[in-house]
Amino acid sequence: MGLLAGLAMTLAAPLETITSGAAAPRLPAPTAAGKLLVAHRGASAYAPEHTLAAYQLALDQGADFVEQDLALTKDGVLICLHDTTLERTTNVEDVFPDRFIEDRSGPSPVRRWPVYDFTLAEIKKLDAGSWFDHKFAGARIITFQEAIDLVKGKAGLFPELKDPAVYRARGLAMEPLVVSALRKNGLDHPAPGSGAIILQSFDEASLREMAKRIPDVPRILLMELDTGGHWLASEAALRDLSVFATGIGPAKALVDQRPEVVRWAHAARLNVIPYTFRARSTGRFPTVREEMAHFLFSLDVDGLFTDNPDQFPRQPPKP
Repeated sequence: MGLLAGLAMTLAAPLETITSGAAAPRLPAPTAAGKLLVAHRGASAYAPEHTLAAYQLALDQGADFVEQDLALTKDGVLICLHDTTLERTTNVEDVFPDRFIEDRSGPSPVRRWPVYDFTLAEIKKLDAGSWFDHKFAGARIITFQEAIDLVKGKAGLFPELKDPAVYRARGLAMEPLVVSALRKNGLDHPAPGSGAIILQSFDEASLREMAKRIPDVPRILLMELDTGGHWLASEAALRDLSVFATGIGPAKALVDQRPEVVRWAHAARLNVIPYTFRARSTGRFPTVREEMAHFLFSLDVDGLFTDNPDQFPRQPPKP
């Protein structure tokens, strides 16, 4: 079942389903083929992830949604960053050489610069582009609000509450800040099928809280290969998941190994949007376009996350 059929089911859903705490899926506007293109961290194959350049390129390449991973600064500002630390994608080691902590979780200590130890003003001093290519030197980490200002009205937003437990342990609550940002920008009550916003998280507790706080916003539970498997055990388990989620975002290998979960999810009125499709990692497929086409049109997922929005197949391949 694709997005169009799912939308019909949503409109026909009984009132008790709509008001039970987790609404039936409020599906975004479908593309011509009823599939959704989500730009993973922006057009991150071609520009440094989670920068204005990556987001703008994703828009230029026709993304239906642009993804934002959300992190929290020391002064409680939501920023767009995949990691909970700054060293992979910025020059924090040069700008703040003494502000590291030692991560001793591995065989030898590793220096880390946690986001939560820096204010927004400090983070805005960092170069978030040179690590990717010198032509992006001087690119900055952006706030969630800056992402909304750029993307809203041009494509949908697909923010992930990233590692909220890390911030909870520091006394920083991500969920109310996300709710506040959505309300401020008129995104907490999107019209059904508007394609304005979808929330996502690996954190089940966060998703359950968002279902209570802003039930009108669609919610995707992300699943890794080694977690979330219990939800994919049966169609009945996925029906239970639909109490607080409106879709699932499994690692693509999970769908490849268990294609029946797409059918089960659709029977439970859950959307299926797997991750992540990259030109540099296509497995048994010759190209990322062919890999995406297999998942979209043979396995019937409702959309997918890709680093290469320009390679997204809008129509099934010709026989």
